[in-house]
Amino acid sequence: GAIMQGMTRNPLAEPSIMGVTSGSAFAVSIAFAFFPGLSAMGLVLWSFAGAGLGASTVMGIGLFSRGGLTPVKLALAGTAVTYFFTGISTAIAIRFDVAQDISFWYAGGVAGVKWPGVQLLFIAGAVGLTLAFFIARSVTVLSLGDDLAKGLGQYTSAVKLVGMLIVVILTGAAVSIAGTIAFIGLIIPHITRFLVGVDYRWIIPCSAVLGAVLLVFADIAARLVNAPFETPVGALTSLIGVPFFFYLARRERRGL
Repeated sequence: GAIMQGMTRNPLAEPSIMGVTSGSAFAVSIAFAFFPGLSAMGLVLWSFAGAGLGASTVMGIGLFSRGGLTPVKLALAGTAVTYFFTGISTAIAIRFDVAQDISFWYAGGVAGVKWPGVQLLFIAGAVGLTLAFFIARSVTVLSLGDDLAKGLGQYTSAVKLVGMLIVVILTGAAVSIAGTIAFIGLIIPHITRFLVGVDYRWIIPCSAVLGAVLLVFADIAARLVNAPFETPVGALTSLIGVPFFFYLARRERRGL
């Protein structure tokens, strides 16, 4: 979420809103329907592929539309792609009778995570976050505007390409393990910028830590609110994230 907001200069950008999460869940639904015996690593690879499909579709719609890639077009394209992938995933779930398996991924949660999944997530997280630290300074410059970044000699296209690769790695791994837990990537970067400023060399690592803290508290609340049954974590994060999204959208409208 922090990387996407910095690259696009869009305060509403995050994987679940920009089609990346839904693309990943779409690929997972295909894997459940057509490859039921797939290993954990295979599921992660399918999730990566879906995240890449969602990201490239949204970016492609924005790039090839009249006027280029603007924050508003990214948000609209992300919403449209999200609904498109969600609709197809639902159709696959009904047609191939895998609705119960797929519903877990859309609800989101960490209750059923096993150690092999944690190990895969650790590897993907280490790779993704390491790459993120390398481009953090470039994302800071890019967040000030494409023209300024180009004027300072930055290869903006290369930074955006690496940034989207990082988003695909981290989102694909997270969705394959815990499902679609929305709005953490939207809320946390804004809180982090309020605490540490606009330097992405601080925003990225602090967002990683604060995002993990929010997920832990959401998971604890999910286990307590309707014990002994666990409420989907994604439902609790949405209760926080949806009002925050409307607040940001209203603030941006006033800014225009």
